[in-house]
Amino acid sequence: MKKIKRLGEMLIEEGVLKEEDLERALEYQKENGKRLGSALLDLGLVTEKDILKVLSKQFNVPVATKKQLDNIPEDVVKLVPPDVAGRYEVVPVARKGGSLILGMVNPLDQFAIDDVKFITGLEVIPVVSLEENIKDALKKYYNIEDMMDTIARIDKHANIEVMGKGGIASASETSLGVAGTEEDEVIKALIEGQDIGVEGVPQVEEEEISDIMAEVESGPIVKLVNTVISDAVRRGASDIHIEPYERDVRVRYRIDGILHEIFKRPKKFAAPMVARVKIMAKMKLEEKRKPQDGRIRVRMGNKMIDLRIATVPTVFGEKVAIRVLDRSQIPLKLELLGFEPESLQVFKKAIKNPNGIVLVTGPTGCGKTTTLYAALTELNSIEVNISTVEDPVEFTLMGVNQVQVKEEVGMTFASGLKAFLRQDPDIIMVGEIRDIETAEIAIRASLTGHLVLSTVHTNTASATVTRLINMDIEPFLIASTLLVVSSQRLVRKLCDHCKTPYTPEKSILYDLSPEPEEVFKGTTFYKGAGCKKCHGTGYKGRAGLFEVLSITKRMRELILEKAPTHVIEKAAIEEGMITLREAGIRKIKEGITTPEEIIKETRME
Repeated sequence: MKKIKRLGEMLIEEGVLKEEDLERALEYQKENGKRLGSALLDLGLVTEKDILKVLSKQFNVPVATKKQLDNIPEDVVKLVPPDVAGRYEVVPVARKGGSLILGMVNPLDQFAIDDVKFITGLEVIPVVSLEENIKDALKKYYNIEDMMDTIARIDKHANIEVMGKGGIASASETSLGVAGTEEDEVIKALIEGQDIGVEGVPQVEEEEISDIMAEVESGPIVKLVNTVISDAVRRGASDIHIEPYERDVRVRYRIDGILHEIFKRPKKFAAPMVARVKIMAKMKLEEKRKPQDGRIRVRMGNKMIDLRIATVPTVFGEKVAIRVLDRSQIPLKLELLGFEPESLQVFKKAIKNPNGIVLVTGPTGCGKTTTLYAALTELNSIEVNISTVEDPVEFTLMGVNQVQVKEEVGMTFASGLKAFLRQDPDIIMVGEIRDIETAEIAIRASLTGHLVLSTVHTNTASATVTRLINMDIEPFLIASTLLVVSSQRLVRKLCDHCKTPYTPEKSILYDLSPEPEEVFKGTTFYKGAGCKKCHGTGYKGRAGLFEVLSITKRMRELILEKAPTHVIEKAAIEEGMITLREAGIRKIKEGITTPEEIIKETRME
């Protein structure tokens, strides 16, 4: 392992400290429990200027003196949250336009720089300062009495206990890159991108498969991967992407539907990071040529987080996608999803029927499963037997019998449906109707007295009817069983902490409606200025847009006539259906989102 130079060695090399004085300082440090820099200053062996000069030369960055750290403007301090400042031992010193000067103990900590950059939305210019000066600044500005106590408090919430397919796979603490022990120095070197050798960063070669598990489990890669996971959960990410390229590996988070690059590392980190994730998920470590799926359950503090893992071989190695399922962040209540009052009334009335089919439609990632889970939560009681067949089971619901699709053993949506009909069900939820066999069984189940909930991939509610007819389902069966179709989208919500009024361009309003003056009369428009709460994006969280098509008598007649999509949609609007675009316009008027978001997620009627 490459040796990491310590402060004493650097001072000796620069000729400002003698070896015997270093020994004296080390003894003083041991007796008084102080850090070396403080010991040297206490003994008068070096000056602050000496230490900063050496650190500046070593790291090739400017310095921040104690005087500069004692005079930081309040608005600058507020740019970096206390937990982030304490975790990385950093203090914002000054802001210059779109850049933030950041005082750091270790200015090579790229992970800290990336995190602060993401949170503030500013470019980060690192400067180095003494650890004692940083610690004093943290006490002064963030009321942090003891740095290590703060770090311990953060780590306590970030510790993760990993549950694999067969139980506990491992239990490892997440250090979040905090220095202090020899292992912590290794992880800091790892994050800095220094070469720490195969002992710290094992390279996955075919002949090393038998040894890789032990090396990855015990090495600093554990800390790095755990930190990536805990950081993603803290930021509210829905997905983590670990992507290998020719010369580096990139980690991105999807937050509120948008991907953000978190950091890049040299290519040598790709294989061990992927190996660590595969070990956690009990996947085949030696299989790199085929896609694999796995699942991990992670405990963070008192929260259980489910992680769905999918690997796929690419030109430069295995790419990993991790879906983060944090149930505490998912509102499994219909009233909280974003339905317009009229649409919610129609949907709730439909799911209270004893039999029939309720369909939820929309593109991948629009929250269809969440809507179905919320509906099941509404219906769940001791008096009813609810069964689901899903691919995959995203959340476990108490009182609901959930089955995972496993096509390799013959457990498909269709076979699961068939099996449920012999289990005395009242309500059945099918993850997706993707073929005629599943559709026919769902219709048969509804005709024999069961309520069936499912999803279909179409763009609008009215297009779902056409889709079913194109699957060769008899129109009279659709007309007699279908109760309601709900199409949905997700749009980003404005950050409540930084949203400000503004006047959008007229062309944007005309993109939303042919008569914007009438539609938006008296409307105050808002946009997000960007702040630390929303990581500079201006958006925080997402809301649903819903288009609920009720299968009325007129709709049944149109279905029997095999009417085209636009005819069904026009009739539905005449009967009071609120379209996705109209639902979006209402969200704009309520100050929930922006015109740009609605244009992006909905089509012009």
